[in-house]
Amino acid sequence: NVHAAGGSRMLCSAKEAILNFDKPPILVAVTVLTSMERDDLSGIGIYTTVAEQVFKLAKLSKDNGLDGVVCSPKEIKIIRKETGKDFIIVTPGIRLKNKIKKDDQKRVETPEKAIEMGANYLVIGRPITKSINPLKTLKQINKALS
Repeated sequence: NVHAAGGSRMLCSAKEAILNFDKPPILVAVTVLTSMERDDLSGIGIYTTVAEQVFKLAKLSKDNGLDGVVCSPKEIKIIRKETGKDFIIVTPGIRLKNKIKKDDQKRVETPEKAIEMGANYLVIGRPITKSINPLKTLKQINKALS
């Protein structure tokens, strides 16, 4: 993965770098980190809403031939509407229903809701790694999604 804020030249270079692979890897671009809110964006000179910035970066990624993006579950619907069902959406910021401790994350959702909204892949870190029984937690997540 690369960061979409790197712009068109970087995105095109990343795409070109994988073209000669027999089986090219999936190439996705990070939009706005799930730990960021509007105040965080304005702190780095971006004066749009988070959703607007994610949308711009997703469109830029698609226009430059990337396979998809990484975004919070909160932006899945706006990206799906613009990019269609074949554009890959990877969603971090996944938290379990019974334990919605956000940590540093601002825009979170449950695994079930993220899949329902159209995510292709979920990034589930701390709910599993901080669990007393990580394997049991993972099995519970898989069961809830099947």
